[in-house]
Amino acid sequence: MSKLAIFWFRRDLRLEDNAGLYHALKSGLPLQPIFIFDREILDKLEDKKDARVHFIHRVITELDAQLKALGSCLRVYYGSPSTIWPEILKEFDVAKVFTNHDYEPYALERDGLTRSLVEKAGASFHTFKDQVIFEKDEVVKDDCKPYTVFTPYSRRWKAALKPFFLKSYPTKKYFEAFHTAKPTKIPSLADMGFEPSEIDIPPTDWKAEVIKKYSEQRDFPAVPGTSRLGVHLRFGTISIRQLAREAGALNETYLNELIWRDFYHMILWHFPRVGKGLAFKPDYDQIQWLNDEAAFEKWCKGETGYPIVDAGMRELNATGYMHNRVRMIVASFLTKHLLIDWRWGEAYFAQKLLDFDLAANNGGWQWAAGSGCDAAPYFRVFNPQLQTQKFDPQLKYIRKWVPELDSFNYPRPIVQHELARKRCLETYAAVLKKD
Repeated sequence: MSKLAIFWFRRDLRLEDNAGLYHALKSGLPLQPIFIFDREILDKLEDKKDARVHFIHRVITELDAQLKALGSCLRVYYGSPSTIWPEILKEFDVAKVFTNHDYEPYALERDGLTRSLVEKAGASFHTFKDQVIFEKDEVVKDDCKPYTVFTPYSRRWKAALKPFFLKSYPTKKYFEAFHTAKPTKIPSLADMGFEPSEIDIPPTDWKAEVIKKYSEQRDFPAVPGTSRLGVHLRFGTISIRQLAREAGALNETYLNELIWRDFYHMILWHFPRVGKGLAFKPDYDQIQWLNDEAAFEKWCKGETGYPIVDAGMRELNATGYMHNRVRMIVASFLTKHLLIDWRWGEAYFAQKLLDFDLAANNGGWQWAAGSGCDAAPYFRVFNPQLQTQKFDPQLKYIRKWVPELDSFNYPRPIVQHELARKRCLETYAAVLKKD
């Protein structure tokens, strides 16, 4: 059995412009690509029709077909990486393992264990930056400390950007390095205890006209004014470099959204406590949340009596997507109007969002609650009615998701805005007297 290299697909499900795959193909060894359906993640998913699992399974099947056309195949496993990797290391004479960085707490623990297993077997473990443009301490202040405010970070990010950072990795030139392997069966959804989902996944192709008008249209949920590429960035079915290079050149506001992704990943790296359920600003962990379970249930179902909030939650529940402006409104409503711990909302979004990403999801929720870096001050409480007047004045978005709006069936508001705002300010101020 001759020595070979392994490439481990994770959040980078594509053959083109893939950093780790590029380096693996150039290693001088035959390359066997693999994917692991990780039970440490899958077993925690309550919805057995989870659209993300269905999407990943579909993409993995497509990747396998692409590799078979090249005379290779994708070896797909189902289990815990801690038990799968010893099997792989017995099955193949592995000299090197390649993969791309993942910055989340579980991923760091998993990769540390995998590295130990690989090195104990006499092989080497190599990881590369792929899902962001800048990572870790590549964009820091003059004193080498991390930024905690977005605007100066984005200025330094743009100043540091050189064409090299957006250049695609020419993987196609080295496809002949793929190992010729006997195809094996990919575990089915049913094998893993899942079922197909009816939720549609937006396509990977982005429309130039949408990007050009992004600055003017992005805040209006009734308008198809966003790229809907979040799920593809999350699972790496599109390259962040390509998107930043091509779409970012059309609209700086759109580029700023990609910079926010880097910013929140940088925060997660430098302040890992935010990924472990702790507030970025520790004082905010002392807030006395009401955590009314009945109110939370109404928020989840879109039955709060606040149309813009209810429309957003119903859109999320039906499609796995929610417009970004509406995400801010519903998050503010949960944390400020209902005084429910932002972690409850964060967990619900993690369960429902197709584009769920721990760094961005946590950053968004802590922004809304006031507890995060560069967050809205605690005394900023979105008024859902004013937000509606500003961003859905003709109620097109609301009527799409709340068809019973004008009937007696629509519920009365579960809280009154002014009373809820007063209660919120008093509750926050009791802890944050000088904030």
